[in-house]
Amino acid sequence: MDRQTRIVEILKRVAGKPIDPAPEESLFESGALDSFTLADLVTALEKEFAVKVPDADLTPRKFDSVARIDAYLQSRS
Repeated sequence: MDRQTRIVEILKRVAGKPIDPAPEESLFESGALDSFTLADLVTALEKEFAVKVPDADLTPRKFDSVARIDAYLQSRS
């Protein structure tokens, strides 16, 4: 399973609804995520990909789409 597929699976769990976002689709504008679920998403990403996301990086802009999350994770590995 590639990284973007794993990210989408995590998003589905965190959002609690069946979603299938396009890689560049805004997860916040589409309603898949909000400021409350962002922390849950980051926690799940840290666990799944064995990374640590610094508090300074907890901004919606960095996690606004599957493509941005993927790029962020790639930069952390």
